[in-house]
Amino acid sequence: MSGGTSEEAPLRVVVADDEPLARERLRTLLAGEPGVALVAEAASGAEAVRAVLSTTPDVLLLDIEMPSGDGFEVLRALPPDQTPVVVFVTAWQRYAVQAFEARALDYLLKPYDRERFRTALLRARQHVRLVRRSEAPPHRQEEMLCALAQAEAPPRRLPVKADGRIRFVDCAAITHVEAEANYVRVHAGGEQFIMRETLTHLEERLDPRRFLRVHRSVLVNLDHVRELEPLSQGEYILSLSGGVALRTGRGHRSRVEQALGLEGN
Repeated sequence: MSGGTSEEAPLRVVVADDEPLARERLRTLLAGEPGVALVAEAASGAEAVRAVLSTTPDVLLLDIEMPSGDGFEVLRALPPDQTPVVVFVTAWQRYAVQAFEARALDYLLKPYDRERFRTALLRARQHVRLVRRSEAPPHRQEEMLCALAQAEAPPRRLPVKADGRIRFVDCAAITHVEAEANYVRVHAGGEQFIMRETLTHLEERLDPRRFLRVHRSVLVNLDHVRELEPLSQGEYILSLSGGVALRTGRGHRSRVEQALGLEGN
């Protein structure tokens, strides 16, 4: 990730999360990035609003489920001209649609790694640079940011090479994607396509409301999950449309259960 230069002001960040360990994790990651200043922390929605109004940050790393006002209530409480770039950081995938409707720039799903965090921070930095360098009034700046966010929206189709031609695969038809070294194998409509791309990079491009990493080498389209069979040690067998059966990774259990509404069952 390219960091800030000596010629630009540091990226001012506020962290809002009610879990001390989560705030410590973000604090550690931010400390490892150049050109970043953590200006405040908050452990509740009310504290987050006060922190933003008093420090005027560039970026707000915002949890959703917090006491004294959740993340969406925080955004509703902030004046439009004092709302920073927002990156939601949460353990709950079910809020993804609502988050993007609230014009959040990114949605970090816990547990995330340093690479994913850096990708989100880079996008935030690019948006902030756009505002800082623009001479447009605030309402025009908001329009510019919205246009940029729409340009970065998840694609509806993927271009893939097949038989010497470029095919456009409907993302809704993709059942799952498997990693193969620096390539991925995309399964869609009973066909398979090879793309020269890492699974992590493709995951970042696809719609997080639809695609879920269920194993370190497998990405699944949740719309195609038909059945789930629990195994021992926190693993599951997912049965997809078309008769495909996939085994989930042990470390992805909580994500799978949250995404499929199995919490508390």
